[in-house]
Amino acid sequence: MKKVTILLIALTFIVLVPFQSFSSMFPPEDLKLAPEQGQVVKDTLKPKTGDWVSLHMLYTTKIKGVDTILYNSKVILKGAPLVTQLPPSEFKGDLFENIRSLSRGDSITFQINADSLFLRTFRMPQRPPFIDSNSVVTFHVTLLSIDSPEDMKNREEVNLKKYLEENKITVQPRASGIYFIETIQGSGLKVDTGCMVKLNLRVSLIDGKLLFNSADRPEPIKFRYGKRFDTRGVDEGIGLMKSGGKATIVVPSKMAFGEQGKGAVVPPYSALVYEVEIVNVQSKADYDKEQAELKLKEAQQKEAAQKEEAQQLQKYLMDNKITVKPTPSGLFYIEKVKGTGPQPVRGDRVSVHYTGTLLNGKKFDSSFDRNVPFGFNLGKGQVIKGWDEGIAMMRQGGKAILIVPSNIAYGERSMGEIPPFATLVFEVELLEVKPGVTK
Repeated sequence: MKKVTILLIALTFIVLVPFQSFSSMFPPEDLKLAPEQGQVVKDTLKPKTGDWVSLHMLYTTKIKGVDTILYNSKVILKGAPLVTQLPPSEFKGDLFENIRSLSRGDSITFQINADSLFLRTFRMPQRPPFIDSNSVVTFHVTLLSIDSPEDMKNREEVNLKKYLEENKITVQPRASGIYFIETIQGSGLKVDTGCMVKLNLRVSLIDGKLLFNSADRPEPIKFRYGKRFDTRGVDEGIGLMKSGGKATIVVPSKMAFGEQGKGAVVPPYSALVYEVEIVNVQSKADYDKEQAELKLKEAQQKEAAQKEEAQQLQKYLMDNKITVKPTPSGLFYIEKVKGTGPQPVRGDRVSVHYTGTLLNGKKFDSSFDRNVPFGFNLGKGQVIKGWDEGIAMMRQGGKAILIVPSNIAYGERSMGEIPPFATLVFEVELLEVKPGVTK
């Protein structure tokens, strides 16, 4: 069964705030102005399954005896209406049946059992834990507008025709339906599959509302042509351009975001206008060569870093007269105080104090400094591999030094004060072992 993503996402965004009266949240002034100003005139038309509706919605419940707002579309959407397509009802008296009982300009208050709402309508795996199973959720809904898909398609055609006339666009649409208006013909390399494109882009609805402007970013957009960049329509238009070129690409909804639109940004059945400037085109061959050179350079840098780490580790072992042999993973385990308590196994909850330093002695972390022990579940991947291995070798009350090479620490990642390919030294004290505790 087709569900309405926009509505479900919106309605499951639960925000707990003190309750205010319905009349104060949705005042009568909402219904006074004419439709041209985005407001409501009452009539007798009621929505059907599949129609698009815009509405204001507030719903509340009692939590520990206190009336609490779970959702308020005016707050979440910053005053804009909630726009969604009505699906079939899940059960008699559900949210969608109540909305279908309204005419434009009507308001309604109704209640739905919490389990029915969250488990059946919202299809959540479980009811929110702070809401009792016997609770009811009270809805306050004002229906602002109704549009059938056919109405919206027709409106798009009218608006598109008006836009083309007002902007004196006389080019014929391409087979896909897009309008490609080249304002400056590029003289550089043509956009082709696999090439790297650098471009500036401005996107708006045909009523002029700006949706995106790459000029707000520090650099032009880069992408590899042939992979989906944005809509099918603008992808097609960009493929007609050359480096240095500029064009306006008018994209009907069927080549954009179609009957669903895109969240609260692009309404259903919306044509889009793209203003595109191709800053540079790098051929597939040149791009592939560049990437191969980068990968080779990265591999060489990685090899050099690993070699340097091995040299620094050997120097550290010699300087500190450490003669213990490493484990197969590369871990050096140096027991300082033998513990007398239990030895932890996978799944046990352990509590430790530690100080971590780099091979040059620089301290990067210490639970001793915070005076707060660190707890984790052994063998569950909650810490670096060297810790899971080393602490499993200890007993409660014991102290040890763990010398952890990067391959069982953070590898080639940079972690704040820990650089890539860094061997780490930990002084660890195992304070407590709780067998079988997993939380």
